[in-house]
Amino acid sequence: MINRFCKMPLWECSTKLADVAMGRAPADMVITNAKLVNVCTHEIQENIGVAISCGRIALVGDAAHCIGPDTKVIDAEGQYITPGLLDGHMHIESSMLSANEYATAVVPHGTTGVYYDPHEICNVLGIPGVELMIRDAARTPLKAMLTSPSCVPAVPGFEDSGCVVTSEDIAREMQRDEVVGLGEMMNFPGIVGSAEETHKITGNTLKADKVVTGHYSIPETGRGLNAYVASGVRCCHESTRAEDVLAKMRLGMYAQLREGSAWHDLGVICKAITEHQVDSRFACMISDDTHPFTLARDGHLDHIIRRAISFGIDPITAVQMVTINTATCYRMDHELGSVTPGKCADIVFVKDLEHFEVTRVIIDGEVAAENGRLSAAIEPLDYPEWAMNTMHVGETITPETFRIPTEKKDKATVRVIEIIPAHVSDIERRAELKVVNGCLESDTEQDVLKTFVFERHHNTGKHGVGFVKGFHITCGAMASTVAHDAHNLLVVGSNDEDMALAANTLIQCGGGMCAVSNGKVLGLVRLPLAGLMNPKPNAEVAADVEQLTKAWAEIGCNIVSPFMTMALIPLACLPDLRLTDRGLVDCNRFTFVPLEAEE
Repeated sequence: MINRFCKMPLWECSTKLADVAMGRAPADMVITNAKLVNVCTHEIQENIGVAISCGRIALVGDAAHCIGPDTKVIDAEGQYITPGLLDGHMHIESSMLSANEYATAVVPHGTTGVYYDPHEICNVLGIPGVELMIRDAARTPLKAMLTSPSCVPAVPGFEDSGCVVTSEDIAREMQRDEVVGLGEMMNFPGIVGSAEETHKITGNTLKADKVVTGHYSIPETGRGLNAYVASGVRCCHESTRAEDVLAKMRLGMYAQLREGSAWHDLGVICKAITEHQVDSRFACMISDDTHPFTLARDGHLDHIIRRAISFGIDPITAVQMVTINTATCYRMDHELGSVTPGKCADIVFVKDLEHFEVTRVIIDGEVAAENGRLSAAIEPLDYPEWAMNTMHVGETITPETFRIPTEKKDKATVRVIEIIPAHVSDIERRAELKVVNGCLESDTEQDVLKTFVFERHHNTGKHGVGFVKGFHITCGAMASTVAHDAHNLLVVGSNDEDMALAANTLIQCGGGMCAVSNGKVLGLVRLPLAGLMNPKPNAEVAADVEQLTKAWAEIGCNIVSPFMTMALIPLACLPDLRLTDRGLVDCNRFTFVPLEAEE
């Protein structure tokens, strides 16, 4: 695969690099006195120099002869240097930040490249939304490598999204220089069932010689997983058990170990590495979804490395899992992922490996960040009106909207979505609810809350109805337009009045997340860009998110990142039970099911 993300193609500067390495020409930059984390050989090399020219590495070793009168010399002072950190699967939109603000937040933490799937904005705004993301990211030093959204909507026929992406669209998108592969193929039933259009989507990617990324979320590691891998899917981030990771790696699939703001899978699934004598080359670590408060407080991939080390993964192995392994997964290890001659000069300085405190970041041979700050400010993009006006709910929402009539007289048994804190899966349960004035109501004593999903893209007036369990709120309501993946308007609450207030608050402000109680808005994160992001600086958005977290706690919720867990309620490609604007979906059998159930 040709890499379009470095300062200069290797074929244009190979002569210059050879001259620098031989001492016939001075380097642009030389790093001295460093401890190199060599991810190629899994070792630490002491007192290493690195000569850089044309944004690439010319020499690793004794670089004294590469220094000329105008060479910039950086004394590492005995610090460690690693390759630039690469996130192999993530969604910029999940940070709630614009692409330029996301880069501002993560580059100082050592992230030099991301393989991002903008299927969130694509579900709202289609390919034009993706193009907007590309333009925004291109103005930053971050290498933003696009995996083109594959499933818009995520599960066709079960939800209404803002747009639809076809195999013909994918064929065109694969011609873009910015595109390195296909975004997560969530329609794994279509792959294993040999659905023609689904295989055309992956086929057009393979035909373009680009990487197909995966999403295989069920605990089946036999014929289904084999069929999925055989169809050309190269990696998957949906492992929640160590045995899932092992099975995927044994079949030659890159297992992407996830540790995001809400999805804390790493402590369990890393046991595939720590408790088994296996080669870790097919293991990567990724963030998937990280909200701004986590980025501001903990960091990004540096934080995940620290978490991995705390779980028993060797520090050098942890670095490999966000550098060379990721680059190899995307068939870009000839350009990225190691501090070796010819590669892009993306280098991270850290004080020590155990705490992995990043002090300096070099991208394409230039200092991009030092001491936690980006070296140069990025001017914000002027976003068009069509991207900032996306709330098109085709009904007037009042407290009466949230009535759920039933023909039962005293009690009714309903299906309930029980969330699992810090995990993406849920469990289908049953609950017996009292009938009040001919309607079903929330029951906070059972921790069972009304849940509605309103179509918000085409003014259709559709909405789905269900119940959810696990948030522990005792009063109030929550609403969000971050509702994967169609991103319709999601409302959960204990009473109809607060649910109406929460819904209308987001309609009026252009989208976002909010928590309300007793007729008062307690926390609000405005996300006017596609109802998903805010162009403001990370610190401001993070402060709003922190206030929202406090608001959730005030109404009784005590789980980690509850708004991110809530956002998965409509995601019909994850087991067991989900709610979309079209109704309740059994995501194991992929069929709609009624709200009321038999005993």
